[in-house]
Amino acid sequence: MSDPFVVVGADAAGLSAASKFRREAPDREVVVFEKGRWISYAYCGMPYFIARYVDRMSDLLSLSPDEVDERGIDLRRGHEVVAVDPDAKRVTVETAEGDRFERAYGDLLVATGARADPGPFDVRGLDGAFTLHDMDAAAAIDAYVAEPDAYDPDRADVSAVDRDRVERNAAMPAPETAAVVGGGYVGVEVAEALAERGLDVRVFHRSGHLLSPFGEAVGNRVEDALEAEGVTVHTDAPVEALVGDDRIEAIEVGGDRVPVDMAVVGVGIRPNADLLDGTGFDRGPGDAIRVDDHGRTSLPDVYAAGDCATARHAVTGEPDWTPLGLTANRAGRAIGATVAGDPTPVGDIAGTAAVKAFDAEAARVGILDPDAAEAAGFDPVRETVTAGSRSGYYPGAAETDVTLVADRDTGRLLGGSIVGTDRAAIRIDTLATAIEADMTVPEVERLDLAYAPPFSPVWDPILVAAKVLNGKLDG
Repeated sequence: MSDPFVVVGADAAGLSAASKFRREAPDREVVVFEKGRWISYAYCGMPYFIARYVDRMSDLLSLSPDEVDERGIDLRRGHEVVAVDPDAKRVTVETAEGDRFERAYGDLLVATGARADPGPFDVRGLDGAFTLHDMDAAAAIDAYVAEPDAYDPDRADVSAVDRDRVERNAAMPAPETAAVVGGGYVGVEVAEALAERGLDVRVFHRSGHLLSPFGEAVGNRVEDALEAEGVTVHTDAPVEALVGDDRIEAIEVGGDRVPVDMAVVGVGIRPNADLLDGTGFDRGPGDAIRVDDHGRTSLPDVYAAGDCATARHAVTGEPDWTPLGLTANRAGRAIGATVAGDPTPVGDIAGTAAVKAFDAEAARVGILDPDAAEAAGFDPVRETVTAGSRSGYYPGAAETDVTLVADRDTGRLLGGSIVGTDRAAIRIDTLATAIEADMTVPEVERLDLAYAPPFSPVWDPILVAAKVLNGKLDG
């Protein structure tokens, strides 16, 4: 076996690639190096674990190390790849014990994910201050918000968990107040989770509405949903500092100090692309690793996938960086097939995403921001409508806001968002499909969507929005 497939990273993209490769090329060796202990976990499920919607951390695991081994994959946890030599086709690996060795590869996949970017806020060494981008952080937050005598250690029922960190946080007095810094995906989900745990929660967001990439209509509805459940939302309120010596005491915002017992910072993430520094690889948007339609980097026989890599945007046709779970799994699987000898595109992305805030559901796809649309060469026209989710006479009908953006010259659908309380988020899949198919607004308006009173009115909210926007395009 002189041409092993070496994978760096054992989460969504890495293990999807290794699993697909193993099935398609059973005679070739596949080795996965993972610097930590955690593998194949549901990052998106962590806020729901904190909220106690999920009972055990093990419920968030897709594969165990034993299951990976059963697939014939050589998984090496506690092994960090610290350097890549693309000319010699070798990687340098450092073990948790500090030993170093080199390993040759025939093909290499970099699936190193992303990390939390705390911005100017240093949460290290400050008890009660957290970022949420790994399972150990989720376990620590869950322990910290519990009363010491009420914490259930069996909730963190995975051997990989940092027990010392969990026990330290479980021993501290439970917080009563929390600041969530940032009103994006993580901020909204964490605000709900902490409110469900009984904390007095305040969200601080630097722009004028929450969930900035979703648009104003969504942001305003989500803000209302949070405040209806007792969460206080501050927009146009950039946080300037975390205050405290050993434990968080307050945040500074607008020159004022707001006392808090806990702070969760969710202001952004950065791709873990530094492994390839010095190799001459090409970076793309967000400083992610630029790849082609098959996940190939600019280096020979080196691929990248997941939160560390770009993908082609379905609307612009240009490289983009939108780190999401399906993108990672899909790209990893495709690369595994390609390396095994079956060239498979990783697929385009459209930024399709969904989030909930208690009963409110929100979703978005494509390009919603007019400035971004103009920068991509379009003449954007945007319209927001409110329509019922079911026939008005059927119980459970709720107002659903739909925003659509189209190109004036061609009528092509560029993006959309949806917010409501009655199965609103899943409707975004219709718009995602339309965008992938390069459909125009008139074509969307003519879609034969299902109608029955319990599920939709005769004119689905998406059809209503398309009809109104089409009239604006014709005007």
